[in-house]
Amino acid sequence: MDKIRRICLALPEAYEQETWGAATFRVRQKIFVMAADHEGRRTATMKVTREEQQALLALGEPYFYPAYVGSKGWIGVDLASATLSWSEVAELVQESYCLVAPKRLAGQVGQ
Repeated sequence: MDKIRRICLALPEAYEQETWGAATFRVRQKIFVMAADHEGRRTATMKVTREEQQALLALGEPYFYPAYVGSKGWIGVDLASATLSWSEVAELVQESYCLVAPKRLAGQVGQ
């Protein structure tokens, strides 16, 4: 949880808020990552484009189709998976942030 927290909170104006018993990471009240225990494993869900969602699902583990938000273009990541790449997770978190953040803030990412 500490790694995902550090990645999320490094983004402009990002903050953590507990919601539905899970850690949500937000910018201007909009959720860009949710981290929780899902079926006995630590997971994170984040917004991606539909095309990227399909590509990640085709890869399989550590990616999965999350309940409730999968239909809205979110992807789930098993944070305990042996195949997990933290650099890929960081990229996905940044992308999710940029999809929900105001343009001014999104423009600051990666500078």
